[in-house]
Amino acid sequence: MFNVKQIRHDFPMLNTKMQNHPLVFLDNASTTFKPLSVVNAINQYYLHETSNSHRGDYDLCFHADQMLDKTRQVVADFIRADKNEIVFTSGASMSLNLVALGYAVNHLKKNDEILLTEAEHASNVLPWYKVSKLTGAKIRFIKLDKVGRLTLVNVKKAITSRTKIIAIAHVSNVLGYLSPMKEICQLAHQHKIIVACDGAQSVPHRPTNVKDLGVDFLSFSGHKMCGPTGIGILYGRYELLKQTDPVISGGGMNVDFDANTNVEYLDPPTRFEAGTLNLAGIYGLKASIEYLNKIGMKNIEQYEKELRAYAIRELKKINDIIIYNETAESGIITINKKQVFAQDEATFLNSQGIAVRSGQHCAKILNVFLKTPATLRISLYFYNTKQEIDTLIKALKKGDYLDAYFN
Repeated sequence: MFNVKQIRHDFPMLNTKMQNHPLVFLDNASTTFKPLSVVNAINQYYLHETSNSHRGDYDLCFHADQMLDKTRQVVADFIRADKNEIVFTSGASMSLNLVALGYAVNHLKKNDEILLTEAEHASNVLPWYKVSKLTGAKIRFIKLDKVGRLTLVNVKKAITSRTKIIAIAHVSNVLGYLSPMKEICQLAHQHKIIVACDGAQSVPHRPTNVKDLGVDFLSFSGHKMCGPTGIGILYGRYELLKQTDPVISGGGMNVDFDANTNVEYLDPPTRFEAGTLNLAGIYGLKASIEYLNKIGMKNIEQYEKELRAYAIRELKKINDIIIYNETAESGIITINKKQVFAQDEATFLNSQGIAVRSGQHCAKILNVFLKTPATLRISLYFYNTKQEIDTLIKALKKGDYLDAYFN
């Protein structure tokens, strides 16, 4: 049974005060708080089980190897993948770069096309710009519909005989719309197009089945799903991982090398995991997924849907609030207050103990579509409450009063 009041006891950060107010944290699309079980798992590694992996013939090292293997299986089960399709990285950004520079650079040629959308995060734009410069492939943008949603119709219109890769977010980090990923993958594969999916805003919030979606690559981060920073995942279909070159080389990822510059790499996924991995992060990632599984991803998805509906309903009661994504399927709500710069409003909310994100949210092309230089982003997670939404609404109304008083 989902009990948000009970769940909140698991998160020490929720006891924090900000500006002498109880903290209301509504920036979960940026990062998430960590339950005590995750903190304890990290401490377990540092206090009792510190060792490297693949480096020693002793019990501590053997245990680290086992945890590495167990965590890989836990991640694989979480997204319904095979264990040998799970690569540990430093985060979603590193995962996306690995797809771009490890796979795409070796498979694209001049005038091939890479399709993106104007809503993509910098981490799913800039690596492809680099691919374009290295290969001569061209970047093209799929048009969004009038509200900023990616539709299958517009994907169909954008595909040409030169399209080789579609790189898109499952859930946009600004507008929060859910892309029809399964249908896009089916369409893409009919044209022998590879689909690289940014799952940073989807995997932490809803059940994920990579085999059902049909994605070729999926990238996501631990810190957005109650895990530690500095640990991420790249899922890739195994036959594609075998065609991907390592971006970072070093110890632990090769079978052999000699003085004549010959090198033989290990099979995926370990060929992509050079050097010492973030083992403490891997301990914490395992604990975070086990925590989410205990709550249930369907429960998390449903609760966020209900909380979002409540927030939208209350926000619409404030006359000078602009809502850019009223019908989005995620817990991301993007707004502005008329005649108030987004960062000024965020600063005021901070004075009331409320943490939201303001600015361009690393999706700088989207500002042209939205016709505004910055927005205020409210992003929910399963430990947020209706009472916190009420606190936000009260603060937004208080801002109205202060504006009237000073003007």
